[in-house]
Amino acid sequence: MRKNFEDTLVTPLPVLMIGTYDEEENANVMNIAWGGQCGPKHIALNIGITPEGKKTLKNIKVKNEFTVSYATKDTVEISDYFGLFSGNVVDKIEESGVSVKKAENVDAPIIEEYPLTAECKALEIVENEIGEIHIIGEVINITADESILDDEGNVSVDKLQPIIYDSIGKTYRVVGEVVGTAFEDGLKVRK
Repeated sequence: MRKNFEDTLVTPLPVLMIGTYDEEENANVMNIAWGGQCGPKHIALNIGITPEGKKTLKNIKVKNEFTVSYATKDTVEISDYFGLFSGNVVDKIEESGVSVKKAENVDAPIIEEYPLTAECKALEIVENEIGEIHIIGEVINITADESILDDEGNVSVDKLQPIIYDSIGKTYRVVGEVVGTAFEDGLKVRK
Protein backbone atom coordinates (compact mmCIF):
# COMPACT_ATOMS: atom_id res chain seq x y z
CA MET A 1 0.00 0.00 0.00
CA ARG A 2 1.22 3.52 -0.82
CA LYS A 3 0.21 6.95 0.46
CA ASN A 4 -0.17 10.04 -1.75
CA PHE A 5 1.02 13.51 -0.72
CA GLU A 6 -0.04 16.84 -2.16
CA ASP A 7 3.21 18.59 -1.22
CA THR A 8 6.35 17.93 -3.22
CA LEU A 9 8.97 16.20 -1.11
CA VAL A 10 12.46 15.97 -2.54
CA THR A 11 14.96 14.78 -0.01
CA PRO A 12 17.83 14.74 0.70
CA LEU A 13 19.24 17.97 -0.73
CA PRO A 14 22.84 19.22 -0.62
CA VAL A 15 23.43 22.29 1.57
CA LEU A 16 25.31 24.77 -0.60
CA MET A 17 26.82 28.14 0.30
CA ILE A 18 26.80 30.61 -2.59
CA GLY A 19 29.53 33.27 -2.31
CA THR A 20 29.43 36.52 -4.30
CA TYR A 21 30.90 40.02 -4.40
CA ASP A 22 28.85 43.16 -5.01
CA GLU A 23 29.97 46.15 -7.11
CA GLU A 24 32.15 47.43 -4.23
CA GLU A 25 33.77 43.98 -3.71
CA ASN A 26 31.84 43.35 -0.47
CA ALA A 27 31.47 39.62 0.13
CA ASN A 28 28.10 37.96 0.70
CA VAL A 29 27.10 34.34 1.23
CA MET A 30 23.73 32.59 0.98
CA ASN A 31 22.58 29.10 2.04
CA ILE A 32 20.69 27.30 -0.69
CA ALA A 33 19.31 23.77 -0.57
CA TRP A 34 17.63 23.81 -3.97
CA GLY A 35 20.63 23.10 -6.14
CA GLY A 36 23.31 20.64 -7.08
CA GLN A 37 25.45 19.21 -9.84
CA CYS A 38 23.60 19.00 -13.17
CA GLY A 39 26.41 17.81 -15.45
CA PRO A 40 30.09 16.87 -15.35
CA LYS A 41 31.18 20.52 -14.96
CA HIS A 42 27.92 22.30 -14.21
CA ILE A 43 25.95 23.35 -11.12
CA ALA A 44 22.27 24.33 -11.02
CA LEU A 45 20.92 26.77 -8.43
CA ASN A 46 17.26 27.55 -7.80
CA ILE A 47 16.59 30.75 -5.89
CA GLY A 48 13.18 31.77 -4.59
CA ILE A 49 12.29 35.43 -4.25
CA THR A 50 11.66 37.05 -0.86
CA PRO A 51 10.10 40.46 -0.14
CA GLU A 52 13.53 42.03 0.47
CA GLY A 53 15.00 40.46 -2.68
CA LYS A 54 18.18 38.45 -2.94
CA LYS A 55 21.55 40.16 -2.68
CA THR A 56 23.23 37.01 -4.00
CA LEU A 57 21.11 37.05 -7.17
CA LYS A 58 21.85 40.73 -7.77
CA ASN A 59 25.58 40.07 -7.28
CA ILE A 60 25.57 37.14 -9.70
CA LYS A 61 23.83 39.29 -12.31
CA VAL A 62 26.51 41.98 -11.86
CA LYS A 63 29.59 39.72 -11.79
CA ASN A 64 28.41 36.57 -13.61
CA GLU A 65 30.63 34.64 -11.21
CA PHE A 66 30.15 32.95 -7.84
CA THR A 67 31.50 30.23 -5.58
CA VAL A 68 29.69 27.18 -4.25
CA SER A 69 30.93 25.73 -0.96
CA TYR A 70 29.66 22.52 0.59
CA ALA A 71 28.32 22.79 4.13
CA THR A 72 29.77 20.26 6.56
CA LYS A 73 29.10 18.79 9.97
CA ASP A 74 31.52 21.36 11.43
CA THR A 75 29.78 24.30 9.74
CA VAL A 76 26.12 23.57 10.58
CA GLU A 77 25.55 26.69 12.71
CA ILE A 78 27.09 29.23 10.34
CA SER A 79 25.51 27.48 7.34
CA ASP A 80 22.04 27.72 8.88
CA TYR A 81 22.72 31.36 9.83
CA PHE A 82 23.58 32.18 6.20
CA GLY A 83 20.11 30.95 5.23
CA LEU A 84 18.19 32.81 7.92
CA PHE A 85 19.02 36.42 7.05
CA SER A 86 19.20 38.46 3.86
CA GLY A 87 22.45 40.16 2.90
CA ASN A 88 20.24 43.18 2.12
CA VAL A 89 19.39 43.40 5.84
CA VAL A 90 22.61 42.38 7.64
CA ASP A 91 26.30 41.98 6.81
CA LYS A 92 26.43 38.22 7.25
CA ILE A 93 30.19 38.04 6.72
CA GLU A 94 30.96 40.55 9.46
CA GLU A 95 28.32 39.28 11.87
CA SER A 96 29.39 35.61 11.52
CA GLY A 97 33.12 36.36 11.79
CA VAL A 98 34.10 34.01 8.93
CA SER A 99 37.38 34.40 7.04
CA VAL A 100 37.13 35.39 3.38
CA LYS A 101 39.68 35.31 0.57
CA LYS A 102 39.27 36.03 -3.12
CA ALA A 103 38.98 33.02 -5.40
CA GLU A 104 41.87 32.56 -7.82
CA ASN A 105 39.81 31.94 -10.96
CA VAL A 106 36.59 33.94 -10.55
CA ASP A 107 35.58 37.28 -9.03
CA ALA A 108 33.91 35.77 -5.97
CA PRO A 109 34.84 35.02 -2.35
CA ILE A 110 35.91 31.78 -0.75
CA ILE A 111 34.72 31.34 2.83
CA GLU A 112 37.70 29.59 4.41
CA GLU A 113 35.62 27.75 7.01
CA TYR A 114 34.28 25.58 4.16
CA PRO A 115 36.92 23.07 3.06
CA LEU A 116 35.50 22.40 -0.44
CA THR A 117 34.58 25.16 -2.87
CA ALA A 118 33.72 25.28 -6.58
CA GLU A 119 34.58 28.44 -8.51
CA CYS A 120 31.85 29.08 -11.10
CA LYS A 121 30.87 31.30 -14.02
CA ALA A 122 27.16 31.90 -14.63
CA LEU A 123 26.14 30.55 -18.03
CA GLU A 124 22.39 31.03 -17.79
CA ILE A 125 20.04 32.97 -15.52
CA VAL A 126 16.32 32.38 -16.11
CA GLU A 127 13.30 33.63 -14.17
CA ASN A 128 10.19 31.45 -14.37
CA GLU A 129 6.55 32.57 -14.35
CA ILE A 130 6.29 32.53 -10.53
CA GLY A 131 9.45 34.53 -9.91
CA GLU A 132 11.91 31.75 -9.09
CA ILE A 133 15.37 32.10 -10.57
CA HIS A 134 17.26 29.21 -12.14
CA ILE A 135 21.02 29.59 -12.62
CA ILE A 136 23.36 27.24 -14.45
CA GLY A 137 27.01 27.73 -13.60
CA GLU A 138 30.12 26.24 -15.18
CA VAL A 139 32.64 24.93 -12.66
CA ILE A 140 35.99 26.53 -13.53
CA ASN A 141 37.96 25.13 -10.59
CA ILE A 142 37.51 23.14 -7.39
CA THR A 143 39.61 24.10 -4.39
CA ALA A 144 39.93 21.78 -1.40
CA ASP A 145 41.64 22.14 1.95
CA GLU A 146 44.30 19.47 2.52
CA SER A 147 42.44 18.33 5.66
CA ILE A 148 39.78 16.62 3.51
CA LEU A 149 42.13 14.81 1.12
CA ASP A 150 42.78 11.07 1.22
CA ASP A 151 46.21 9.40 0.92
CA GLU A 152 46.07 9.67 -2.89
CA GLY A 153 45.30 13.41 -2.77
CA ASN A 154 41.61 13.11 -3.71
CA VAL A 155 38.66 14.62 -1.85
CA SER A 156 37.42 12.21 0.82
CA VAL A 157 33.68 12.43 1.50
CA ASP A 158 34.35 10.73 4.85
CA LYS A 159 36.75 13.52 5.86
CA LEU A 160 34.60 16.30 4.35
CA GLN A 161 31.45 15.15 6.20
CA PRO A 162 29.05 17.09 3.96
CA ILE A 163 25.57 17.71 5.27
CA ILE A 164 22.25 17.35 3.51
CA TYR A 165 18.95 19.06 4.17
CA ASP A 166 16.06 16.75 5.06
CA SER A 167 13.07 18.72 3.81
CA ILE A 168 10.65 16.29 5.46
CA GLY A 169 12.06 16.63 8.99
CA LYS A 170 13.54 20.12 8.42
CA THR A 171 16.89 18.89 9.75
CA TYR A 172 20.48 18.70 8.59
CA ARG A 173 22.07 15.25 8.35
CA VAL A 174 25.60 14.06 7.68
CA VAL A 175 26.14 12.01 4.54
CA GLY A 176 26.52 8.44 5.78
CA GLU A 177 28.15 5.13 5.12
CA VAL A 178 29.03 3.60 1.75
CA VAL A 179 26.35 1.06 0.80
CA GLY A 180 27.36 0.20 -2.76
CA THR A 181 29.70 0.82 -5.69
CA ALA A 182 28.39 2.93 -8.57
CA PHE A 183 28.65 1.52 -12.10
CA GLU A 184 29.46 -1.90 -10.66
CA ASP A 185 26.77 -3.21 -8.31
CA GLY A 186 24.09 -3.01 -10.99
CA LEU A 187 26.02 -5.52 -13.09
CA LYS A 188 25.12 -8.17 -10.51
CA VAL A 189 21.46 -7.91 -11.61
CA ARG A 190 22.25 -8.93 -15.17
CA LYS A 191 21.94 -12.62 -15.83
